[in-house]
Amino acid sequence: MLERKIYQDLLNWKKNKNKKSLIVKGARQVGKTYIIDKFCRENYKNYVAINFFENDEYASIFDGGLDVDNIIKRLTIIIPDINLVPNETIIFLDEIQECPRAITALKFLTMDARFDVIASGSLLGLNYRDEVPSYPVGYVEHLEMHSMDFEEFCIANGMNKDALVYLKEYFDKLETIPDSIHNKMMELFKEYIIVGGMPAVVSEFVNSHNFINVLKIQKDIIEDYKMDIGKYAKESEKAKIRDCFLSIPKHLSKDYKKFRYNLVSSGGKAEKYQGSLQWLYDANIINFCYNLSTPSLPFEGNAKSDVFKVYMRDTGLLMAMLEDGSAKEVLNGNLGIYKGAIYENVIGDIFAKLGKKLYYFEHNSTIEMDFFIRYDDCAVAIEVKSADNTKSKSMRSIIDKWGVKKGFKLSSKNIGISDNVISIPLYMAIFL
Repeated sequence: MLERKIYQDLLNWKKNKNKKSLIVKGARQVGKTYIIDKFCRENYKNYVAINFFENDEYASIFDGGLDVDNIIKRLTIIIPDINLVPNETIIFLDEIQECPRAITALKFLTMDARFDVIASGSLLGLNYRDEVPSYPVGYVEHLEMHSMDFEEFCIANGMNKDALVYLKEYFDKLETIPDSIHNKMMELFKEYIIVGGMPAVVSEFVNSHNFINVLKIQKDIIEDYKMDIGKYAKESEKAKIRDCFLSIPKHLSKDYKKFRYNLVSSGGKAEKYQGSLQWLYDANIINFCYNLSTPSLPFEGNAKSDVFKVYMRDTGLLMAMLEDGSAKEVLNGNLGIYKGAIYENVIGDIFAKLGKKLYYFEHNSTIEMDFFIRYDDCAVAIEVKSADNTKSKSMRSIIDKWGVKKGFKLSSKNIGISDNVISIPLYMAIFL
């Protein structure tokens, strides 16, 4: 059984006496159905599950009038053995993107308030279905679900939660971590890079520790993503979205990782592919990392909207898109042409799962800082190193010449401090 942090968010939603219907959004196969089903079974006396993808007939429940009494009548006809008890029942509308009228009905179910309602679906469907008659703005809450983060991965692999609390004490005090703990955490972190956080993949790894089986499941998920592009994207966009998706490893193999449309296709330009990238972002497949005109707050105001890097949201899926043997190279610390990009990708994914937007700084092709984050209400530089050599002219220049007060270097090395630069192991990015 995989423990997910979002379960507590669902419990908090249930406690709210003035709750709205809840939509849990996220990419396919991040575990939405599993965790919502578990939550409903464990916290309600009566539970009605409706999966629109598995049973086309369920869509007819929302034909005709959408007042709740009519919905109840049709529910009891289609599912005659259900028990709808006011204030004791939850209705789970799974794959709701397949039934646009059910999305509209959330307004009336919220207003009626006899039953708690959770809906879930992929962003692919929720953002790109034009058929929704009227989106229930103001009557729904949203919760975004990601693939498993590194802490969840550690717990799935047998680590006690108290051990993570214990580890954070070293970060808070900036004390050297015992080698036995540090080496174990680095081993887990490298495994997380390869496996990623897709629950089916993590479950296979925990049960078998077989990277061949892991890779097969990852490749199946990538094929499912391609199929979703074909299903949900507009006909004129399908090929372009697919080309952008498949070009991500090519971009990360370059020293200069800014996204370049001409790497997608010869002569490619922003006007051709900009919408395709946005589609992949809305589908929770990629992260944007925007270049800052100056490394200072507010980041949003200093970001260049047309200069950015693209990272995969799940680094395990990125690894599955690379050539055979890449996983072995990560375990051995030899990343070949991808150099530090894989480590940048996983750190970007960690920050995004912490709710941070991603930014970097590059100046005249001579100074580049991998990330900037708001930390302790300051603009803090983050440099990601894949090798033990952590010397950096860019970090020193950023602090000396650009007014940045603090920086973190993330590498495989233990904790250390030099002036305003704090070196921490890569896995401690979860504490930033």
